[in-house]
Amino acid sequence: MSRLPAPLNNLPLPIIGSPLFIISNPKLVIEQCKAGVVGAMPALNARPASQLEDWLAEITETLAAYNQANPGKPAAPFAINQIVHKSNDRLEHDMEMCVKYKVPIYITSLGAREDINAAAHSYGGVVLHDIINNKFARKAIEKGADGLVAVAAGAGGHAGVKSPFALIQEIRQWFDGPLALSGSISTGGAVLAAQAMGADFAYIGSAFIATEEARAADAYKQAIVEGSSDDIVYSNLFTGVHGNYLAPSIRAAGMDPENLPQSDPSKMNFGGDKSKAWKDIWGGGQGIGAVSKVQSTAAFVAQLKREYEDARLRLAL
Repeated sequence: MSRLPAPLNNLPLPIIGSPLFIISNPKLVIEQCKAGVVGAMPALNARPASQLEDWLAEITETLAAYNQANPGKPAAPFAINQIVHKSNDRLEHDMEMCVKYKVPIYITSLGAREDINAAAHSYGGVVLHDIINNKFARKAIEKGADGLVAVAAGAGGHAGVKSPFALIQEIRQWFDGPLALSGSISTGGAVLAAQAMGADFAYIGSAFIATEEARAADAYKQAIVEGSSDDIVYSNLFTGVHGNYLAPSIRAAGMDPENLPQSDPSKMNFGGDKSKAWKDIWGGGQGIGAVSKVQSTAAFVAQLKREYEDARLRLAL
């Protein structure tokens, strides 16, 4: 087993909810944590920037009240995603708020910075860094990250092209700390498979879009339910970084999913409150074929738990 720091130790379920751009909000995060999985959201989802403090207060106060009322079954901790890219002009402000509210877990993306890790560590926070290959994994740990989120082929949003088998086994040759696997995980059986490969946690995003609490349009949720891996398009057009997106949303924007131009990576922009021309392009991973309905977060996590236990029984684990 990996060495797991306190916020990640003894979780009710070995699952981290992926921070979903635009979609994750306090309601979703709180319900994920109450159901026993780490709930997460990007700091940039709070707009304007001043809203982030309100959201952090809501999450921390609600979960504290829940834990006081349920001492035998406390909620899982929550995480905040920070985009550590130079174009994120809100990073300093957002980190100040997160430190103020002692966010237990950070998920950092698009760059690893020692000062961000140090700020989290100043009060016992834990940092997991998104990576798409072994080279970036080593850099993240060298700069002080506590753990990794291995974003393999098929993951929703910004994703790599490595097989999860290759990515996990390469990382585990040298790293024995916290490791989450992202990429097409939508069932409890897939959660167990991630652990069997060597990951500590499954990182689930796209399936949570089709929950009642997710801040997504009904059409987006229905596209997740109706879609399959055949509807996923891999492109760097929309952010300058390659990611997976739903073909129906690309068509609705007047573009041909099979003939998208390449973007200039140097034009990446993750500025805090700037409008995004691609806000109506829907992210999605290849695991959406397993999502059959829109349901509450609590019901979906309960389903994952049943499937996870069934998979353990099938394998006599």
